Amino acid sequence: MKEISLKPFLEAGRLEAGCDEAGRGPLAGPVYAAAVILPPDFHHPLLNDSKQMTEKARETLRPIIEREAVSWAVEAVSAEEIDNLNILWASVTGMQRAVARLDPRPDFLLIDGNKFRPFGPYSRKDYLTVVHGDATFASIAAASVLAKTWRDEHMRALAKEFPQYGWDRNMGYPTPEHIAALRRFGPSPHHRMSFHVKELEPGLFEDAEATFSE
Repeated sequence: MKEISLKPFLEAGRLEAGCDEAGRGPLAGPVYAAAVILPPDFHHPLLNDSKQMTEKARETLRPIIEREAVSWAVEAVSAEEIDNLNILWASVTGMQRAVARLDPRPDFLLIDGNKFRPFGPYSRKDYLTVVHGDATFASIAAASVLAKTWRDEHMRALAKEFPQYGWDRNMGYPTPEHIAALRRFGPSPHHRMSFHVKELEPGLFEDAEATFSE
């Protein structure tokens, strides 16, 4: 894998946290968000946008990031919350929750993507949204690795309870295998009822929503 050059910070001498999420596109499972404060001299040749890394590389990096970070936190936002908030604001909520757990508290936030909103002590001047931030800043890349590995681990655990959907292989994404299982078995309590794909019969999720909201 070609090593990329990631920026260690936006402003030297400031305590900055990188934030990212994993799991916006799946039909099932939570979205996971992570916030990471890295030492300014942190470097690892495997670190990259997690989507560009192999599973082995991500699993190698996870304990290194967790051990060497100044602080880190991971939060999950459930499928039910995603349905209530929508996936964009569920992702933002997850990042906010992760940031709130950091100790020490960061002075500034680097957010992957183009949407965020003020919360707690953080006003609009206290964060920067960065499109492709996980390929720009090391702290965002590290957050992407933690969010992705924690979510994959969770989906593999859920797959033991609901093996028919193949979540240990598709991680809840709308693969042909997953869609075929939805046609056959219908949705589980972990499916996002607000998510629809054209390959599924109209009303499949709506018919089950009352059952799984009890």
